[in-house]
Amino acid sequence: MKITNNSVVKMHYAVKDSEDTLIDSSYDSQPIEFILGTKFLIEGLEKELIDHVVGDTFEVKVAAEDAYGERFDGLVQKLGKELFADFEVEVGMQLRAGTDNGEQTVIVVAKDDESVTVDGNHPLAGIDLAFDVEILEVREATQDELAHGHVHSAGGCGHSH
Repeated sequence: MKITNNSVVKMHYAVKDSEDTLIDSSYDSQPIEFILGTKFLIEGLEKELIDHVVGDTFEVKVAAEDAYGERFDGLVQKLGKELFADFEVEVGMQLRAGTDNGEQTVIVVAKDDESVTVDGNHPLAGIDLAFDVEILEVREATQDELAHGHVHSAGGCGHSH
C-alpha cells in the first residue's frame, strides 16, 4: 500500500541540521506512528512521504520555510527582570507568554541583573533539515482514528472522547 493522505504510517527517522549535527532520532527508541495529513509532522516531510511503501528507506531535505519557518528577529525581546519577580528564570527555560495574538511559548535565551531576553521563535526556525526515513508500516486509518485525529493502538486510544 502506498502512503496517501489519511494513511496511518509507522516509521523511524533521524533528523540533522545543515551542518550534519543530529537533532533527534527514533532509531534507538520507538518508531513514530501518525495519520498523514493531520499536521503531526512538518509540512515538507509530510509531502515527501506520499507514495512511499513499507520497506522504503530514503533521505529528505526540507528547507526551513517548509519545516519550522524562518526566524523573525521581532520575536526576540529584552524584558525588565521585574516582570519575573515571582520566580527565578534560567537560560533555556520555556515559558508561556501573553501576546496580542494569544498565548505563545517563549524560551529564555539570556539574562543579566536587569533584564531577561526571550525568543518566541521555534528553536529550529530558520534551519534547513535533513531526514533519514524508514517506512515500517502503512495502513488505512479507521473512521474512529480519522474522527479523533490520531492513531489508536490495539487496545484503543487510551482515553475517552
